[in-house]
Amino acid sequence: MKATLLIELLTEELPPKSLAKLGLSFREQMQKALAEAGFIEAANAGRWYATPRRLALQFDDCLESQPDRVIEKKGPAVAAGVGADGTATKALEGFMRSAGVEFAQLEKLNDGKAEYFVARIKKTGGRIDEYLAGMVEAALKKLPVAKLMRWGDGDAQFVRPVHGLILMHDGRTVGGEVLGLPSRNITRGHRFMSVGVIDIPRAEDYEAILEKEGRVIASFDKRREMIRQQLDAVAAGRSWLQDDALLDEVTALVEFPAVYEAGFDDEFLAVPQECLILTMKANQKYFPLMDGTSSAAKLTNRFLVVSNMKVADPTNIVTGNARVVRPRLSDAKFFFETDKKTPLSARIGKLSRVVYHNKLGSQGERVDRLVKLAAKIAQRLGADVAQAERAALLAKADLVSDMVGEFPELQGIMGRYYALSDGESAVVADAIQSHYQPRFNGDALPQGQVACAVALADKLDALVGFFGIGQIPTGDKDPFGLRRAALGVLRMLMDTPLPLALPGLIDDAAAGFAPELFSGDWRAASADFFKERLRHMLRDAGHDPKAVDAVLALDPTRIDQVPARLAAVKAFAALPEADALAAANKRIVNILRKSGAEAGDAIDSALLAEDAEKALWLQVEAVAPGIEAQLAAADYAGALKALAGLRGAVDAFFDGVMVMAEDAKLRANRLALLLRLAGLMNRVADISRLSA
Repeated sequence: MKATLLIELLTEELPPKSLAKLGLSFREQMQKALAEAGFIEAANAGRWYATPRRLALQFDDCLESQPDRVIEKKGPAVAAGVGADGTATKALEGFMRSAGVEFAQLEKLNDGKAEYFVARIKKTGGRIDEYLAGMVEAALKKLPVAKLMRWGDGDAQFVRPVHGLILMHDGRTVGGEVLGLPSRNITRGHRFMSVGVIDIPRAEDYEAILEKEGRVIASFDKRREMIRQQLDAVAAGRSWLQDDALLDEVTALVEFPAVYEAGFDDEFLAVPQECLILTMKANQKYFPLMDGTSSAAKLTNRFLVVSNMKVADPTNIVTGNARVVRPRLSDAKFFFETDKKTPLSARIGKLSRVVYHNKLGSQGERVDRLVKLAAKIAQRLGADVAQAERAALLAKADLVSDMVGEFPELQGIMGRYYALSDGESAVVADAIQSHYQPRFNGDALPQGQVACAVALADKLDALVGFFGIGQIPTGDKDPFGLRRAALGVLRMLMDTPLPLALPGLIDDAAAGFAPELFSGDWRAASADFFKERLRHMLRDAGHDPKAVDAVLALDPTRIDQVPARLAAVKAFAALPEADALAAANKRIVNILRKSGAEAGDAIDSALLAEDAEKALWLQVEAVAPGIEAQLAAADYAGALKALAGLRGAVDAFFDGVMVMAEDAKLRANRLALLLRLAGLMNRVADISRLSA
């Protein structure tokens, strides 16, 4: 019989930041286990529920009993399973014991590599009661839980104490015990608004009964959407601060959401709005309200509270939250006013007492490097060197302010406010804030050459420093955020764009460190690191992988020119001559790889014996000046289009000329011609990479 299966664990308050992950993982583990056991179809994803006090699953069309199955167990190879006398070896005997079969029941199969024994065991399907509790126990052990808890006198462990268990199939309680708790068909609803103990008569009625009698919205996604709609309704023409992470967190904190509006005194609006917003979000889980819906909207003294109680008169909830937030805002105001009394320039000395890294020195030493590096980059860009030096000098000073000490997320942001308060120029203040950008994928880039110079200096100093001492990211580990820094450098160079050569920037950054500090071939490692980040970035942007590989095969030093090269390769690939030229170029590359050392230093026209090689030489010499001019003007598409005109001559050359002639002089001359042709064809990209 097929019916709905219900599983629920009633717990104490689960960690809100990982609730959705726990629910999804629980569903994934149980779906896999039930499908492998034959109780559901593999595509049956079921439904998952997660509230602060429960994890639950429903799977429709779940069988009460498994179908009869034939289980196939692979044994040892035939050669290893039978001895010279034709009897079973110990390896095969052990396999037969474990499979519960006799020798006569074994079959032989060939997988294309070797012949091996296999045992096919017919297994009568069992009832779900035999398996379900064990499946749930096993699934819970695989959940992404950092730390387990114990409770009571038992040995059971979970992320939070568990106080109730439901295992139901249709209207029947499935027997079993999980984490020391027997399965029952009862649960509890909302801590304050529920009717009390709730009976679940049928598994399929779980969600509706829990909402009606328990005042619990079991579905995480439904609860999240309810909160979003209520936030929109209460905001009424204003905008609430969009923050998906905060929305997920408050969804995980409530079981029956209700949104109310509260406020704080106008006097706190004198504090930078970033401080107030972060205080409300991080400490109180409030949604600040802005005075409009445009990107230029300003913070108001109103905010939205997502409560776990829906009441007729929310006055106590509103006034209580307004009272709670006031001390937090008072702290922010105190930090801001106190910090402004000490100029940023007076804080620089304290950075020498802040360790950046035990091998790379203090923050003060790092600032000295940033000042010099930012000046070099600004000079390369033709930017104001003095402003770049000033911004780099003050960039890290807010790290020793009270506000950033309380809220590290505000570093740079507060530096800008304090710089303006100190009378620094807007260019310097903006560079202080934006030198951390881009902080994440999709974040805005620094605006202006001074800001770019300081931001590049910050990221390159970190990258070169950590690569130099061997702290290279491995696998998922990147404690110093070097992948993010590399992507930031690449995005600034390419998207701004900035006409700077990456190897030169790396050399400038390395000059700030003592040479004896570095070890190993860190330059090659950093070059490969940048190249792979660029490859992933371009592919993620939707560029053809072959075109990306063709461009990056030349190790371009000017990242700002990469988009134009990619566009040129794309246009070239659409030409009718492209496939033939790419294949010919691949052939040329292979020939030169094997015999290029024999090529002559120059092409001797007197040694061009065949008409096809003479024609190719004449065409190459004819188009070369124009192609060189187009390359100098960065007209990469024009250069590749001009190369397309060589197709006929190239085809005729390979059809009628023996490159590896027996005569050494002829061979060297023909290799020199191919070398000249390859050098011309592969100036924009290695077009041999376009060949299938």
